[in-house]
Amino acid sequence: MPFVLKVAFRYLTANKSQTALLISGVAVGVFVFVFMSALIGGLAVLLVQRTVGNISHITIEAPDADADAIAVDSHIRQLLVRQRSSAQRTLLRSADAFVPLIEAMSEVKAISPQVVGNGFMLRGERRAAVSVTGVEPDKVTAIADLGSRLTAGSTELTSSNIVLGQKLADDLGVRVGQVVRLRSDRGIERSFLVGGLFAVGVEALDGRAAFVSLSAARTLFEIPQGLSRIEVKLNDVYQADAIARRIAADTGLDATPWTANNAQLLDGLRAQASSGNLIKAFALITIVIGVASALSLSTYRRRPEIGIMRAMGASRGFVTLVFIVQGALIGLIGGLLGTGLGYAALAPFPPPELTGSAGLPIDVRQGAYGLALLLTVVAATLASILPSRSAARVEPVTVISQ
Repeated sequence: MPFVLKVAFRYLTANKSQTALLISGVAVGVFVFVFMSALIGGLAVLLVQRTVGNISHITIEAPDADADAIAVDSHIRQLLVRQRSSAQRTLLRSADAFVPLIEAMSEVKAISPQVVGNGFMLRGERRAAVSVTGVEPDKVTAIADLGSRLTAGSTELTSSNIVLGQKLADDLGVRVGQVVRLRSDRGIERSFLVGGLFAVGVEALDGRAAFVSLSAARTLFEIPQGLSRIEVKLNDVYQADAIARRIAADTGLDATPWTANNAQLLDGLRAQASSGNLIKAFALITIVIGVASALSLSTYRRRPEIGIMRAMGASRGFVTLVFIVQGALIGLIGGLLGTGLGYAALAPFPPPELTGSAGLPIDVRQGAYGLALLLTVVAATLASILPSRSAARVEPVTVISQ
C-alpha cells in the first residue's frame, strides 16, 4: 500500500498545473455544495422563525365531546367543531393536574395557560373587533416575544391594564396611558388602561390582539374555573408532531402542533429542499465528470509507463488501485480545500434569526461540511474506477512496441 500511494502521488505531482486545476475544480464544486446547504438551511430557519416564532408550537385544548360522541367522517366532525357556539365552549376543567407534567418535559421551553374570547374595543365613536387573550402576568411574552417588539409602554399586566397591537391602537386612535372600554361576547364591559403597544409583523396579532390578565379575562368571559387552552413553546419546533402526540397520549387532551395549520409552509420547505438537493447533485456530477475526464487523459498519456510496470510484474489490481487512490486523493484534497473556503466565506454572515430583510439568510451551521467532504471523496473514487479499469487492461507488449 505505501508503494501504491507513492506511485499515485508521483502521478499527481508530475503535472502540477493540471493537478492544481483539477483540484481547484473539485474545490469549487464542494464550495457550491456547502454554500447551497447553508443557504437552503438558513432560508428554512428564517421562514420557520418568521412564521412560527411568535405563535404556539402546540395548542392544548379539551376534546370536543359532541363531535367525539358521533361516529362521522372527519369533514363533518370539523364542521361540528366550527359550529360550536360560544355558549357551549369546552374548557380545560382540570388544568392544574397536567400543567406541571407538561412544564416538566425537557423539550418544552415555556407554557402559557390562557382564557380566550372575542369582543369589541370601544374608544369614543370608534370600535374594533378584538381577540382577547387572558394570560398570567409573568407569561405575557412566553409565546410571542412581545417584549422585544414593543413600540411603546411595557408588557406588565395588572388587573386594570391592557396590552394592544400597534395597528389596533392606530385604528382606535389610542396611545399608552389612555383608557379604552372592552366589551366581551358575553356582554360584560370593562375599562382598561393601555399599558403597552407592540408590533410583531403578524396581522392577526398587530391588528386584533389584546392581552389582559388571566383574572380580568375570567371576569370578562364568565369563566371562574378552568382554561380555554394551553399554548406550548418548544426548544425545537420540528419536534412539535412527536411532542403533541406524547401530550395527547399522557393527558387525553387535544394537542395540535403548528404543522397542522401550516401545510403550505411545509410543502414549500420540502420543495425548496428538493431544489437545493438537485443543485448539490449537479455539483457532485460536475466533480465526477471532471475527475473521470482528467484520469482518463492521464491513463492515455501514461500507457507506456503502465506497460512497463505490467512487464515488471505489476498486477492489474495494482494498476487499478493506483488510479483509484489517485482519484481519492484528488477528492480528499479538493474536498478539504472547498469546505475550508466555504466555512471561511460563510462565517461572517449572521445567523438567520438576526438577518435583516435585505440580507442573505445563510446559516454557517448548516454547511454540511462533513457530508460534502465524504460525498466528494466517494464521488471522486467512483469516478476513477472506469479509467483505472482501462489502465489495468493495457497489454505490456502492445504499448511498449509502439
